Amino acid sequence: MVKLSVDRALLKAKSYAKKGDIEEAQRLYHTILQTFPKNKRAQQGLLALNKPKQLDDAQSPPQELINQLINLYNQGQMAAVIEKAALTTEQYPGAFIVWNILGAANRRLGLFADALEAFSKATELNPNYVEAYYNMGNVFQDRGQLGEAIEAYNKALALKPDYAEAYNNMGNALHGQGKLEEAIEAYKKVILIKPNDVEACNNIGNALHSQGKLDDAMEFYNKALALQPDYAEALNNMGNTLKEQGNLDEAKEAFNKALALNPNYVE
Repeated sequence: MVKLSVDRALLKAKSYAKKGDIEEAQRLYHTILQTFPKNKRAQQGLLALNKPKQLDDAQSPPQELINQLINLYNQGQMAAVIEKAALTTEQYPGAFIVWNILGAANRRLGLFADALEAFSKATELNPNYVEAYYNMGNVFQDRGQLGEAIEAYNKALALKPDYAEAYNNMGNALHGQGKLEEAIEAYKKVILIKPNDVEACNNIGNALHSQGKLDDAMEFYNKALALQPDYAEALNNMGNTLKEQGNLDEAKEAFNKALALNPNYVE
């Protein structure tokens, strides 16, 4: 992209932003930054778009109220969270954090449509709200909408490139689509960010297992167990891999260890 076309693209992005077409403005800024990552005008334009809508003190819920909602959520009282959050959003409709909490509570109850609606409202109010995009991706994944989940995780990662959990869950979605190499790449990015992430090691093992690379899968299950010896899921996965390799005694040993750690491990 030559300088002249960059200038034109910047002007177009600014024009879209003024018209309220935020998505198109963001797309143009991202396109410029892909070629010129240090372009300050594009960075500033994107930052301006991502700024949350400002609320004055009279429009913002008191922190004590938000803490009450979080405490109810942590106590597992989802119905109470939904009731209190719904009332709070009526009084403070611009409180994106409350919309996010409302979405999380709906997800816990399996009310996925309501959860998506709440998370979408949170990102509408604050386009820079990483957690809401991540949570939205998780709901899409719950519903089996893997493409939409990956899109939501990518939005979160565009705002927070070191978001290990988003890479991990995106890897799960890619695995679900059968895109095993892409899934492994996503999991490896988790390990680059968090070298001791046992779940990512286990997930790489699962993807390699799905590819039929059983020895490589065993290597990653062993890595996970070296980091966390009481990781029952990795022991179970190792048992399945050993069974496929014909190492039945070792497979039984792995399954027994998993059951010793979690006697209710039905699988």
